[in-house]
Amino acid sequence: MVEQFFQRVVIPVANRDDAAATTAALLPHVENTDSTVIAVHVIEKAGGAPDKASVAQLEERAEDIFSIVTDGFADTGVSLSTRLLYGTDIAASIIDAAHESDASAIVFTPRGGSRWRKLLTGDVSHKLVENSDIPILVLPDEEVNEA
Repeated sequence: MVEQFFQRVVIPVANRDDAAATTAALLPHVENTDSTVIAVHVIEKAGGAPDKASVAQLEERAEDIFSIVTDGFADTGVSLSTRLLYGTDIAASIIDAAHESDASAIVFTPRGGSRWRKLLTGDVSHKLVENSDIPILVLPDEEVNEA
């Protein structure tokens, strides 16, 4: 069952720290297996409001984030691909990508932040858990556990 869970996973990565934490947490479960990892980053479209940065800047930032994942899975035997997504609803974009990729699970580590911040900005993790019909696995962030 565990092998099937990690067979083809989508990992959403929001920033460099998130990419490093999720890669480190997932690696022991998929290293030297025939697993496929699809790293996705969503560029949030403002839905009519002006974007905070140019699309080119956001795409460059995404490539930087993907480089963390690529370096983390180098020489591990894991089949890795990256997908840059655009959407007004980050969680829905991730779930759609998981469906399109025929993912066995969506895997991530929780991101920090106060409850107020999550309440005001929307909590993507909570939306994924609430709305996904694909299994969700939240792995512990090793750095947090060591502190």
